[in-house]
Amino acid sequence: MVNIAIFVSGSGTNCENLIKYFAGSESVNCALVVSNKFDAYALVRAENLGVPTAVTPKAELNNPDVMMPLLKKYGIDFIVLAGFLPLVPSFLIDAYPRRIINIHPALLPKYGGKGMWGHHVHEAVKAAGETETGMTVHWVTPVCDSGEIIAQYKVAISPNDTADDIAEKEHQLEMKYFPKVVEEVLKKL
Repeated sequence: MVNIAIFVSGSGTNCENLIKYFAGSESVNCALVVSNKFDAYALVRAENLGVPTAVTPKAELNNPDVMMPLLKKYGIDFIVLAGFLPLVPSFLIDAYPRRIINIHPALLPKYGGKGMWGHHVHEAVKAAGETETGMTVHWVTPVCDSGEIIAQYKVAISPNDTADDIAEKEHQLEMKYFPKVVEEVLKKL
């Protein structure tokens, strides 16, 4: 059994989707949801589905004496970032080599890096006049959105699409593919 921790900062639709996808799995257990924000709705979603939660604001997230015992307590083998905004501290990357992945709402390397999250990405895609967008799942490294790409999925966008339309199209890709990509990565451990 692989115990995963899902790190979140926001509403948690991907988090909820992952928990539901792996419910009843004999090989994957969503053991913990970690947020850097006390008011992240993802925490409510996780608690409603019976998954333990923890809040680790910046000082705690960056403290190995807080994070390592927390992850050990739940036997965490793998970390999935699902809308988690802070940079992952290097001590976590070192402790979980090639065991931390992230989802990004664009086709990296385009529209990645500092400040490129959520609606900021979709507005940039719209402003650039792109004809397609998509999602990327990648390995986490110390440099934001720069890790090796594991999977990408694309969707066409039209000149008439608003940033909200683009966001919805991209989000549908996340709901469809993200749990399957996580499952495939975990099978290779």
